[in-house]
Amino acid sequence: MAIFRREYEDENGVKRLGVNNNRVGGTLLLAIILAAFSYFKYCSSKTVNEYTGREQHVSISPEQEISLGLNSAPAMIQQHGGLHPDQRGQELVKKIGQRLVNNTIASKTPYQYDFHLLADEEVINAFSLPGGQVFITAALFNQLKTEGQLAAVFGHEIGHVIARHGGERITQNELFNGLSNAATVAADDPNVGQNVAGLLNQFFAMPYGREQELEADDIGVQLMLHASYNPEEMIAVMEILKATAGPNRLPERMSTHPDPENRIEKIKAAIEKYKTK
Repeated sequence: MAIFRREYEDENGVKRLGVNNNRVGGTLLLAIILAAFSYFKYCSSKTVNEYTGREQHVSISPEQEISLGLNSAPAMIQQHGGLHPDQRGQELVKKIGQRLVNNTIASKTPYQYDFHLLADEEVINAFSLPGGQVFITAALFNQLKTEGQLAAVFGHEIGHVIARHGGERITQNELFNGLSNAATVAADDPNVGQNVAGLLNQFFAMPYGREQELEADDIGVQLMLHASYNPEEMIAVMEILKATAGPNRLPERMSTHPDPENRIEKIKAAIEKYKTK
């Protein structure tokens, strides 16, 4: 690493090649302080989600989540070709989404839910922003056969909002950025920081992302039941996603999403669990 051997001037002004112990000590101390500060900030963000009962780390308030989502929505809409001009489709999207909100625990959350059909007919996707903005592309919308399947998609996305997954990712990214910056300072080499960031993403962020997807599925099943939708429709959506991904989809370990087959098994288990309650 670059800091361990380099040309420097000693106390007499003589240029030498080797280790400047004072510089190394100061650099390592700064790196430790950066890492410790990032970790302390992350730990201090610990909270309990009152709707899921799960402990989590979120450094922003619900009001900040709402503001972030509203401010980000126009760019996301533009990125996907704008809103779809089909007004009947837009009305259906909003009707199904609001039914899920109005008849479930989502109505008790502080979030401002709104549902949008995007014009993008190439990318099969649905996503939500922190604070309640929910989107589905025309490419996925056109693959769905029933209102129940649309409710399954939106139940999952509302689950992300209720579980505050966007806020969790923001907080986790702050920690990872702090740790990678500390590694850069310690090694005096930005490549080391990039490598640390890559490792953190592969071994922590991606597995955690898969857990968030499963939690959103679980919440989605509950929302569907409370809004009088058949949660089996979520399994049908998984089959659609599996078919559209084809044989070239990424292995689960390289993706932020669990394999559809694994998701189907978890969804079936959730259906059995909540149907009996």
